Amino acid sequence: MENTLVADVMTRYPVTAKPNESLLSCAKKMVRKTVGSLLLVEDGKLVGFISQKDILWAMIKKPNADFSQIKAIDISPKKIITVKSNSTVKEALGKMNKTKFDRLPVVSNGKLEGMITVRDILSFHPEIYPELEEFAKIREEQEKLKRTGLEKEGVLSDGICEECGEREILYRINGMLVCESCRNSI
Repeated sequence: MENTLVADVMTRYPVTAKPNESLLSCAKKMVRKTVGSLLLVEDGKLVGFISQKDILWAMIKKPNADFSQIKAIDISPKKIITVKSNSTVKEALGKMNKTKFDRLPVVSNGKLEGMITVRDILSFHPEIYPELEEFAKIREEQEKLKRTGLEKEGVLSDGICEECGEREILYRINGMLVCESCRNSI
């Protein structure tokens, strides 16, 4: 881990949004892409960052607001903590630990290069967190789905159901990703 660079483990094509995209649109994108945050990018440059928590905070602060009219950039934190792609994973973990963030945008000369998450690091270096048996089980279940061919029949790996919001094994029904109980009620 000492010599592993952020560039070696980062996600190169993170899910992004335009700064003037509505919160409603951003929330839908997060659910569709099963991500917890979006990087706000304009002309290749990182200009903001919003997470599910930011959207929830906006909902609590302005419960009667029309979220199709609020822009993502309006709730983005003013200061964005980033990391460079030539930083070591250890440095990135230190920054995550210090700031209590589980993901950091990767930027070079103001241009977005990717995103690094704790999950990216743990996938690359599982030895740093011995309690990773749960991740191993999830990965094993995904492999079983692929081997049995169920994935081709519309069964996907686990994620967040677009109907009820629970984390479950998902099925693609009518273009939506839903859990088994929601699938049975459709």
